[in-house]
Amino acid sequence: MTARLNLFGSPTAIAAKAAGHFGLASKTILAESTLPAATQKLVLLRASQINGDGYATDVWSKNAAHAGETATRVNLVAAWRESAVFTDAERAALELTEQGTRIADAAGGVTDETWANAAAHYDEDQLSDLVMLIALINATNRMSVVVRQRGGDYQPGHLG
Repeated sequence: MTARLNLFGSPTAIAAKAAGHFGLASKTILAESTLPAATQKLVLLRASQINGDGYATDVWSKNAAHAGETATRVNLVAAWRESAVFTDAERAALELTEQGTRIADAAGGVTDETWANAAAHYDEDQLSDLVMLIALINATNRMSVVVRQRGGDYQPGHLG
């Protein structure tokens, strides 16, 4: 599979500028949020897996490992419900991520129960950051999938 288009190919292109803004917004959350860094990476990885984004799955699995995440936890993100290696707070964030990512699949969107569970573990600022992170990764996943951005060549540590 070959990428259809390099969104960043021309630094003067409108698309490259717009995509850069998505990146800057994500980097701001990753660097400044009080949402735990491990949770951020798990959320980014899980949404990318659901969306079939090979590039972002490569990025966030490698960045999680590079940041000290265990291979067991990285490998079990897709099966978090059936594993014992995630905290209750991380499970709440992963559930919110899944429901927020599968809005079209889950007719009701994010349930009140899922929201209340997340709110029990995160303060309002952290919830706001979590919502933004979920929205941003879903948008960037879609860009990557549309242009068939391939995964596998990413070197860890470049995106957070």
